[in-house]
Order: sequence, then C-alpha cells, then structure tokens
Amino acid sequence: MMLAILGIITLIAVSHVLNRIVPFIPVPIIQIVLGILLAFLPTEMHIPLDPELFMVLFIAPLLFNDGKVTPREELWKLRAPILLLAVGLVFVTVLIGGYTINAWIPTIPLAAAFGLAAILSPTDAVAVSSISARVHLPKKIHRLLEGEALMNDASGLVAFKFAIAATVTGAFSIWQASFSFVVIAVGGLLFGAFLGLVIIWIRAMLRRFGMEDVTVHMMLVIVTPFLIYILAEELGLSGILAAVAGGVIHAVERDKIHHEEVELRVVSDSTWSVILFVLNGFVFVLLGLQIPEVMTAIFEDQAHNNLQVVGYVFLLYALLIVIRCVWLFLSNRFANVFFRGQDIEQERTSWLSILLLSVSGVRGTLTLAGAFSIPLFLDNGQIFPERDLIIFLAAGVILLSLIAASIALPLLTSNAEQLEEAGSDPSKEALKKSIKAAIAAAQHARTDENDHAAAAVISAYNQKLASLKYAYGPADNQLQMREDELELRRLAIEAERKHLNKLVEEGEVKPEESKRIQTFLSGVELVLTNRWRMFWMLLKGLLRKLAGTANPDKKFRDHALSPEERLRLRQIRIRTSEAAIEALKQVIMEGNKTAAYKVIAGYNRRLTELRRQQSADEGNEQFEEQKKELQLACIQAERNQLQCLYEQSELSRKQLNKLQMMVSYREADIIEENAEEA
Repeated sequence: MMLAILGIITLIAVSHVLNRIVPFIPVPIIQIVLGILLAFLPTEMHIPLDPELFMVLFIAPLLFNDGKVTPREELWKLRAPILLLAVGLVFVTVLIGGYTINAWIPTIPLAAAFGLAAILSPTDAVAVSSISARVHLPKKIHRLLEGEALMNDASGLVAFKFAIAATVTGAFSIWQASFSFVVIAVGGLLFGAFLGLVIIWIRAMLRRFGMEDVTVHMMLVIVTPFLIYILAEELGLSGILAAVAGGVIHAVERDKIHHEEVELRVVSDSTWSVILFVLNGFVFVLLGLQIPEVMTAIFEDQAHNNLQVVGYVFLLYALLIVIRCVWLFLSNRFANVFFRGQDIEQERTSWLSILLLSVSGVRGTLTLAGAFSIPLFLDNGQIFPERDLIIFLAAGVILLSLIAASIALPLLTSNAEQLEEAGSDPSKEALKKSIKAAIAAAQHARTDENDHAAAAVISAYNQKLASLKYAYGPADNQLQMREDELELRRLAIEAERKHLNKLVEEGEVKPEESKRIQTFLSGVELVLTNRWRMFWMLLKGLLRKLAGTANPDKKFRDHALSPEERLRLRQIRIRTSEAAIEALKQVIMEGNKTAAYKVIAGYNRRLTELRRQQSADEGNEQFEEQKKELQLACIQAERNQLQCLYEQSELSRKQLNKLQMMVSYREADIIEENAEEA
C-alpha cells in the first residue's frame, strides 16, 4: 500500500510536468491515463476504492476548501439558478433518466435504473474546478457551475440511496424520501455551520489563553473538514453540505482576520495549497486505477455485447446533455432565472451560454464512489441485478464527460468573449492584483536588516501601480510588438556573447570572467525562451553542474568575488551592453522601431546602474544583494497570483501567457542588472 501511495504521489507531480509540456491536455485527463497505466504494472499497485473512506479523505476537505474560496456574494446573487440546477435538474434527470435506462436495458430494474440516473445527475465539484480552470469561462457561468457542484451532491446522493434501498428492499415512499431530503440537506448545512463556529470559538479561546502556536491552530484547521463530515454523517445528515457550510463559515472568519494572525494565514495558504494539490491528483489517479478492473468485468462477461455496452455509454451521456440543455433553456426562457437582476440580455438568451453550462457539467469520482457503494446482494439473498454493468456505465460516462469537456470547452470559449461585461479589462485588473501581491510579498519579507532594500522595492512597485493606467492600454499590435521585443532581446544577448568572445580572443578578458558572464546571459535567455528550449537548457545546466563537481577547474564558481573582481565584471558588462546597443541600432526598421527603442532604453538604464555601482562601497553591495533577493521573491509572488487568477477563470490562457511574459521581462532585467554579483 505504501509503495502504491508513493507511486501515486510521483505520478501527480509527473502529470503537472506533462501538462506544462502539452498544456492543451487537462491535468485530470493526464492523471487518469497515468492511473490506468499504473494499474497495468506487474506489481501490487492497485488501491481498492472504499466509497466511505474516499468521501472522508478526499471529498470532504476538497469541498470544505471550495466553500472557503468560492465568493459568497456572487453565489447568493445566483441562488435561484443554482437551486434549480442543484435540486430541480437532479430530480428531473432521475425521473427521465430512470425510465429511459430501464427502457434501453430492461435487465436493469426500474428502481436500480433510477439509482444509476441519480448517481449520474450531480456534477463533481473537483472535476468541474479542474476542467474549468483550463479554459476562460465567463465569470457568471463559472460561479454558477461552482455553486451547482457544491449543492447538487446532496440531492443526487439522497435520490441514489433511496433508489438503491428500494431495489434492495422492494419498498419505497415518495413522501418519506422528500421529507428525508429536506432534513438531510438543511440539517447538514445548519450542522456544518454550527460546528464550524464551535471550532472557530475553540481557536479563539486558545488564543485568549496565550496559545499562539501556529502549528496547533493549523492542525485544528486541517482536521476541521474531516470532523464536520464524520459527525454529520453519524447524525444521518449530509456530510458533503456540512463540509461546504463549514468552509463558508471559515471564509467569513478569514475575512475578519486580525493583523496578529497574518502568519497563520500565510502558513494556512501554503499548507492547503500542498494538501489540495495532492488530493486533487489522488482523486483522478484513483479513478484511473479503477477503470481497468471495471472494464475487464464487463468485457470478459459473455452475457454482454462489448460494442453494445460502449454504445450505451454514449447514449447515456447524450441523454444527460439533452436533459441539461432542455432544462437550462426552459428555465431561461420561462422562469427567467438565469443571471437574474442583470442587464445583460445576451447572457440570458444565448445558446452559447447554455452549451457552455451543459458541457461543463462533468462527472467525477463522486459518481464512481457512489456506484461502488451498491451492495452485492438484495435482502432476499439474490445478487444485485447488473451491478457490474451499472458501475461500468458510470465509469464510462465519467470518462466521456471529461474528454468531451476537454475538447469542446476550448472551442466554445474561444467565441465566448461576447458573454463578458462590456468595458472590462481582465488583463489590466490581473496586472494590478499581481503587483499588489508582489508588494505584500516584500512587506512580509521585510526585516530590520533589509528595511532599506524592502522600502526601495515596495516604492518601485507602488510607482508601477500608480502609473499603470497610463502605461498600460489596449493596442491592436501588442502581440506583434511583444514578439518583436522578444526577438530583439535574443539578438542583443547574442551580440553580447559575440563581443565577449572577441574580448577573450584579444586577451582583454580572462576565460573565467567570460564564463561568469556567459552564465548570466544563459540565465536571461532561459527566462525568455520557450518551454522545450527551457527544458533542454535546464538539463544541460544540470549536466554541467554534475561534471563540475569532478572538475577542479570550475572552482571559480564557488568562491566569493573580491571588490576588484566585481569591478572588472562591471566594466566588462558595460562593454558588452554597449555592443548590444550598437547591434540593435543596426536592425531598427519601421516595423520594429517601438520594440527596438524599448529594448535599447532597457540597456541604457542598465548602463547607468552599472556605472553607478562602480563607485559603490561594501554596504551598498549588501543593499543591492538584499534588493535582488526581494525583487526575485516579488517576481515569484506575481507569477503565483497570475496563476491563481487563471485557475479561477479570471484570465484566459492567452492573457496569462501575455502577463507572464511581462513578468519574465522584468525578471530578465533583474538578472542582467545583478550580473556581476553572481
């Protein structure tokens, strides 16, 4: 078991590396494929899916976090369409799907068919978040999907449990089922909110008694979703809704956090990011691990026609899409609930929004966990009818919904810009948020020792923030200008290299000095290059380091630079920078004039800084080193913020790439400005 867990964790890391290489394939699909491959290895790597344990270990903390991060105000505004999808659509799907499945496959009893339709009806919050994070869904559609996925699990699972119970016992009461649903759902929400408040009160009491240990408080936060879910289920309430409600209550506390609790917030964010990274990956790798066993059970059964059962999977998925589309259309047309109170007529009538909502309703491991919870035998001792087929159909629909969403959503969202509010500029807002994140990072890293350096970095970012509205604006040729600037920067680096080699040949620069500067130039080029080239450059750098451990000639990398050596490197950098400027002037033409002048201006600023540093004393060198460290920390904070905005569907991939390139330019500038320090 331990070997299997370590193998899954490794695959989770590998999946994200592969996604960087092939970003058009969503991480969940990669993780499922890796899980399938892991299941075929000739080792004991299989982990059986225990539905109850799966819900506690994975679904509870993931939904607790979703409840914390999902904007409450936006969900409240969309409460009517969310309830129609989370409750109304689920029961309509159960009713229509149950009769249809029984008509297609008479060997599945009607009650069991209702159970299959019920477990297929709720969308999976984890799958929805993973898929929607890879495309730029309009914000309101994204929030509507989040709210639906958080709420519809309870209605789907309650309907599923009653349908399976009716199959096992042969008894069913619509009134009892309806009353139980209200008690389970509402009771789960109230209990989760109450227990969340109790845990927050306990943490507050610990602080009053002087218990400020961040580790203790962090452990209480981590154990909260598991505790809420388990206690709610023991009381016969919805553990899923209880976990969501507990997350919402903790989000309210987070909004009111005091200054002295900032450290806890930072630690909490870091810890939860790791937990969520692992849990999300586990969910889909586990799904992949189950698929071979599920498929084999049906494909090796002579009672089933393989082609026919695969056809049933496609028919079932098509049925779910049709029911969802029709329900959305009727709700939109007659109930007038979509985007209620908004003045965006286009959103309320667009078929594109209906298609986006329909295809985005993907199913996940919650569906498969429910299917695996079907008992093996009925009360009369007979085998549960078509249990393996029901599990196969559930797994097939999960895979098909994930694949269909991965293919269709990028195509649909490429034309979805019309659904966004007029006049908004997501790139500009994202840039503001990234700059604020950088300022927060500098403030967090500020100490008595680096106070002056931190003040300089924060001041520079505040200036960027203040001048953003003047320095940043839409332009038709922005993409072309960025490409021109990138090409010119590479040309300038190559010109520096050539001039450096010339100085070495003429004996004006020592080989070890050349090697240091070449290392910096490679670092700058690494920041500006593409994924594949970056991969090979990193690999080459690793090999060089490994070779250098056995090569005494490379000791120059290890010793600290003397003031004389620093002065020499600055002088050399001045000469290579001047050579780069001359090379840039030779290629200026009408089409790249703006980009060329921008790159030349950057080199001129660097020359000014290098000449100023020639007269710097040791204290100033320490200041520059502290400033560099803070700048690089701020750059990483900017990248993290932009990635977060992308995953929250506030940026498209194109916008993310544009802003990340702007951050990379600043990082390259920092590396070049501090070239002589390395």
